[in-house]
Amino acid sequence: MGRPRAFDEDEVVRAAVDLFGGRPYDGVSVDDLVSHLGVHRNSLYKTFGSKRGLYLMALRRHLTDDVRPLLDALVGASDAAAALRLVTSADLRLLLLATIERAPADEEVASEVTAALAAVDQAISDALGVSADLAAALTAAALGILLRGNPDDATIALAQHLDPLT
Repeated sequence: MGRPRAFDEDEVVRAAVDLFGGRPYDGVSVDDLVSHLGVHRNSLYKTFGSKRGLYLMALRRHLTDDVRPLLDALVGASDAAAALRLVTSADLRLLLLATIERAPADEEVASEVTAALAAVDQAISDALGVSADLAAALTAAALGILLRGNPDDATIALAQHLDPLT
């Protein structure tokens, strides 16, 4: 019979969301995981199988804890500017990094990212009563604003021109 875990798996996965959301996947070493998460290397492999296994769990946790509340909030968006503000104020760091960096190289990550982005598009389309194409364009604009940094200024500037769209 093995020893009981000396760590809370839920806390470790949430901490991994923060770590992977702040650095590219290849910029996070197993040593970084061990020191940042406070988990022994053997425990990390025994519990999560691999760095990739932990990454996938962290991505799925991020989608549940951070993207799902965004989808719920988008239901109440009254116009494109409100939807844009909701998306740009959400913590989507890991989703953005996964989209740009991991999805092109990892089919499973690509599937998770594609589903999450489609859900955001659909939530915007449903809330605003706009076409799927326009909703996808609004999502892309919001994510682009997040990538550029300082989303508040860009969101305000773009929101001033969105009324004719919705």
